[in-house]
Amino acid sequence: MDTHSRGHSRAHDLVSSLTQHILLGTFQPGDKLPSENTLVREHGVSRTVVREALSKLQASGLVEPRHGIGTFVIERQAQAGLRVAAENAASVRDLLELRIGLEGQAAALAALRRSDEHLKRMRQALDDYQDLAAAGDSCIEPDRRFHLLIAEATGNLYFTEMMMQLGNGMIPRNRMALNERSGANLARHAYLANLEHEAILNAIRRKDPDAARAAICLHLSNSRDRLLPD
Repeated sequence: MDTHSRGHSRAHDLVSSLTQHILLGTFQPGDKLPSENTLVREHGVSRTVVREALSKLQASGLVEPRHGIGTFVIERQAQAGLRVAAENAASVRDLLELRIGLEGQAAALAALRRSDEHLKRMRQALDDYQDLAAAGDSCIEPDRRFHLLIAEATGNLYFTEMMMQLGNGMIPRNRMALNERSGANLARHAYLANLEHEAILNAIRRKDPDAARAAICLHLSNSRDRLLPD
């Protein structure tokens, strides 16, 4: 690979990394991105690569430079795209069928590409999930975070974009009408779901893509059956 190609590849990797952080909310609108010096040091790239990456982020409408101050995350403009309204049994079933295909591939890629930092953040999400479940509180935020982290660990920003498009519909159990939950014991369901989360994380930790794919497909299939028993 020639010098130009390596530089372009590194800029692409940096763009992907920063985009993931912005989409996942690590950097919020109004936040200042790390300085050029910090990005050079943390990512082991040249200033030219950093400037190319920041230019691409600006072109994507994610950041804006402020002369003499730095580069800041801006509010994303609403875009027409996938509309998800998982608020009844039929739409929840349809959404979970979509997620089985999407997240099965994401989990397999995450198992091959995840970093130690990804594992640490996934572990924290599941610990937070367990703490909330034990207290009888809603586990929706750490549940959603765990699934988004799997998408992030693929290194492919389109997986994260697709998951972000699903929005709150990603975790539909609290959006269904009570009479459509079939008397579901949500506390019991949360407990079972977290056992399945642990199996997913273990497969990703072992770098076993087939096991990761199988574990997340089983989890989503079980989620469908728990919410929508025949």
